[in-house]
Order: sequence, then structure tokens, then C-alpha cells
Amino acid sequence: MDAHGRTEAAVLVPMFGFPENPGLVFTERRQDLRRHGGEISFPGGRRDHPAEELLTTALREAEEEIDLAPASVEVVGALPPIGTFVTNYKVHPYVGLIGDDLRFDPNPAEVETVLAFRLAQLRQGFGMRRLVRRGVPIRTPTYVVGEHLIWGATARILGELIQRLPPDR
Repeated sequence: MDAHGRTEAAVLVPMFGFPENPGLVFTERRQDLRRHGGEISFPGGRRDHPAEELLTTALREAEEEIDLAPASVEVVGALPPIGTFVTNYKVHPYVGLIGDDLRFDPNPAEVETVLAFRLAQLRQGFGMRRLVRRGVPIRTPTYVVGEHLIWGATARILGELIQRLPPDR
């Protein structure tokens, strides 16, 4: 997906257990949120002001959403920006290595729960699926782990990351 979108946003792709048995941290958004309610995403959001660096946005949002201190993240790279269809965002993903102590304090105003999945689980749960969103059927990349469905921009970001990692990770 190309990076269309007018509103700049950034997400942190928090990776633990790298390189032996890597996994990623996601948030499940509260059901009652106006935008992307109930969806699984990486911690992130809109830039606070035009002068804010997008990496700063990603780290700030991760701290606000799940209490992940920026100092505990080793940023190792960025993935190509991903555009969102409905909300018209241009999302800039930053990959950061974090420790294996996965204790987070989710912000109850935004986050229902914090999820951690191993890359092996995510790869196994990949599939092109037909979803109906706003009455429109779409065929889209998805990842299913248990009862959790990852789709949309988050699934596209995840696909970009997986393409760049060795298949045994």
C-alpha cells in the first residue's frame, strides 16, 4: 500500500526477544473509541504539532498508551510509511527493541489491553481474508492469533517487517 494520507502519524513497533525468539507488542483499542475502536494496533498516534519529529511522536504515544519509557526502547529502524483508507493517515512505523519484561500499564482512556505475540504465531496466522468493513467487502492481508484479528494498516506494517526478517525469526 502506498503512503497516501494527509495526516502524519507514527507508531512504534515494539519487538522483544530478538533475535532468538522475537515477538511484538500490540494494543487492543477500547471498543467505544470513535476511531479504530476495538482494533489491534501498534502504539502510536498523530503528531502533536508540525515541528514534532515523527520518531518522537511514536515514542511519546507508546509511553502515553502503555507506559513504555522512551529510554527503554532501542530504535533500530523505520519501515515505509503506510496510508490508511478511511481516516486518511500517513503512518510512519519505527521498529524498537525492548526488554523481555513485558509489564505495561495501559492507559484506560485508550487501551483495552496489551497483547504480545511471537513472530512465529503471527506468521502462522497469516492469510488473505475477505472482510466486510462499512458494508464494503474487501480482500486484505490479516493475521489471526487465537481470537485476535490484526488487519488494515497494522497488518500491512507487520507484513513489511516480516519481509525484512529472516524466515526463521
